[in-house]
Amino acid sequence: MRLLLKLIFVFGMTVAIMIPLMLIRGTISERQYYRTQAIANIARSSAGAQAFSGPVLVVPYVETVEVEEKNDKGEVIRKVKRDGASGHWTFFPDRLDVQGRLIPNTRRLGLHEVRVYELQALAVAGFNVRIPADENPELPRRIGRPWLSYGIADVRGLAGTPQLRVDGREVALVEGFGSREGGGVHVRLAVPAAGAPLKVDTRLDIKLAGTESLALVPLARSNVFKLESAWPHPRFGGDFLPRQPSVSSKGFTAQWEVSSLASSAQAQFLAGKTLPSMETSRSDARGEGDGAPAFDTSGIDAVGVALVDPVNVYSQADRASKYGLLFVVLTFVGFFMFELIKQLPIHPVQYGLVGLSLAIFFLLLVSLSEHIPFPWAYLAASAACIGLLGFYLSAVLRSVGRGLGFAAMLAMLYAALYGLLVSEDNALVLGSGLLFVILAAIMVITRKVDWYELSRGRPLAASI
Repeated sequence: MRLLLKLIFVFGMTVAIMIPLMLIRGTISERQYYRTQAIANIARSSAGAQAFSGPVLVVPYVETVEVEEKNDKGEVIRKVKRDGASGHWTFFPDRLDVQGRLIPNTRRLGLHEVRVYELQALAVAGFNVRIPADENPELPRRIGRPWLSYGIADVRGLAGTPQLRVDGREVALVEGFGSREGGGVHVRLAVPAAGAPLKVDTRLDIKLAGTESLALVPLARSNVFKLESAWPHPRFGGDFLPRQPSVSSKGFTAQWEVSSLASSAQAQFLAGKTLPSMETSRSDARGEGDGAPAFDTSGIDAVGVALVDPVNVYSQADRASKYGLLFVVLTFVGFFMFELIKQLPIHPVQYGLVGLSLAIFFLLLVSLSEHIPFPWAYLAASAACIGLLGFYLSAVLRSVGRGLGFAAMLAMLYAALYGLLVSEDNALVLGSGLLFVILAAIMVITRKVDWYELSRGRPLAASI
């Protein structure tokens, strides 16, 4: 009966400690939400996640129709009306070659650092199309001035004036995406003749600022995108991954080769889909998530890259706090073993104080990591908690050796937890291995314990 009561007591204390752990996790989520707000504020004041598409050649026309009308005498006569239905033809380039360099930078708002960049790019494209001939030469269409349009998600990011050359001649760009809603720039061309071939070669030099991420739309028949940057931590996304990207401590280079046969971008454009975007932070309204940019899959097909932070302090602290219950359970199990096997009484207040100190570690971790690098914050927070518990448990367990033993056990747990945090891909196998080792150690230590004797209140220290 005594053993059962003690088990119920330990379980109840564990559940009670979950309350401050949940409150601390709420604080971490709140801080992550503040960071998301900081990113949104910087994006509003400069430019957000960018997307670039184009060029697209649009040729407007107005149909000429023959109508029947009655004159003053009531006679039916036929008239040619040149203001019939209007429409336009949309042509995509045969090839699109974009080569650019992303120059990364950091902007700070309060405690939060946000990654921004400037794209210095050259976009070369070529059209070789034929304007449709009139179906009825007696009712020729009235063809208007075509426009050549480039799509830009956030035109506020334009640095200076882009330089566009059409067939070797520099032309002035105008804001807007032509007849289509959305941000961008365009230029008007000369009116072509019906049934005539139209060959256009374009060369656009552009500097475009953005926040965290960039997407490129493969609207041509053959698309080649090449990006390079000094940022060593890219995350590639979108509908196509680069071919053999090179990533090192000095930066990255990546190249995409996308054919219109593999992409639905042209059909999606004609259907009215908007430019893609990469959400500035992969977090929900409560600030939960890893804080890394993520593609909005509702837009048009695109390739993209995001300049991610390899160590997001809030996501790391959130992952660490998920192991808080394990820390509390293992510590309380250790207390339980000492109390029953050594017949060493431990007061509920002492259980509670030790549990709270374990929970405070995670609050210290997130607060310190906002000011110093995460590894140093983790070291400082764990050293403070281990030192405090080692000192306190030396008195609680009535032995300096036992206090130091518990401190050493906690140090190994904190070291193992750090290993789980820095090795995200191997977290599952490392975590399961750690739990197996802990369970095996408990079973080895208690393999000779007579639990019936313990339940009667008799110490069995000598039999362990």
